[in-house]
Amino acid sequence: MRLRPGVAIDLGTVNTLVYVSGRGIVLDEPSAIAIDRTTGKVAAVGAAADTLTGKDPQDIDVVHPLRDGVIADLEAATAMLQAFLRQARLRRGLLRASAVVCVPSGATWVERRSLAAAVEAQRPRCAVRLVDEPVAAAAGAGFGRADGSGAFMVDIGGGTTEAAVLAGGHVVRVRSLRLGGNAMDEAIVHAVRAELGLLLGRNAARSLKSTLGLGEGAADWMEVVGIDAARRTPRVEYVSARLVAEALEHPVASVAESAQEMLSDIPPNLAEDVVRGKIRLAGGGALLPGLASKVEAIAGIPAVVVDDPLRCVVRGAAEILEHGDGP
Repeated sequence: MRLRPGVAIDLGTVNTLVYVSGRGIVLDEPSAIAIDRTTGKVAAVGAAADTLTGKDPQDIDVVHPLRDGVIADLEAATAMLQAFLRQARLRRGLLRASAVVCVPSGATWVERRSLAAAVEAQRPRCAVRLVDEPVAAAAGAGFGRADGSGAFMVDIGGGTTEAAVLAGGHVVRVRSLRLGGNAMDEAIVHAVRAELGLLLGRNAARSLKSTLGLGEGAADWMEVVGIDAARRTPRVEYVSARLVAEALEHPVASVAESAQEMLSDIPPNLAEDVVRGKIRLAGGGALLPGLASKVEAIAGIPAVVVDDPLRCVVRGAAEILEHGDGP
């Protein structure tokens, strides 16, 4: 047990997770904040704010402060993070607190500084350490510095996909795509409108993605409700697995091809570790039905989904917080 108070944060485009030393993961909420237009005050954060997305309440602005894994609206992100840390009930001890915050490897210096500033605004004098998401994902999947072994991680978040080869917890090669689960949702929305003339909301698109995926499941279709593009009235429609799989073809191929390109550039001494360790898929996008087999087919080596992929990054951040650099 560490003596110094500490917090690990996976501040993601879609969800934010917070781990507190001695208590575990204490918060898992959508990365959303609702602002009252009249007063300018925070009306809701997390799930309570996210449920208002796309419903256009007249007196509320719903903001998702992160885009492509990094802060797009610093003021909103700071307010959201402050609210989340209050919910986490962090104790203010006499010792200086430590914070590990996960960041996409492709983030710029300005984006990284914005993430640190958002934490420091709520926790003055906090020692903030920024950790690249693939490093945290590898630690969360059970890879650490101790034996110097290699690992191949593909972390598919809401806004970014990080494909990385690591050795002993250090990044050897990395590719960062500003494409993730949100791009998959948007592809489904566009395909359903083009073929069926139906306007879908974000939640309906996500349900189609998680249920039908790449068409390898038991379901051949799924019922959804949207707005008829011509009549502008609600309509029930049955969307086929074929349509969803075709919509996802491009973003999924981009993810799989980034893994394949990574394999063509790894040092020979890491080849055996990578092949025997398999490609490990983490992040919410890893739950897409059929994704692992698609990556495996294109990359040419086995691919598996890590345990509890949604929490893999924050688990790794917690390991780094508590032990330095993972198991």
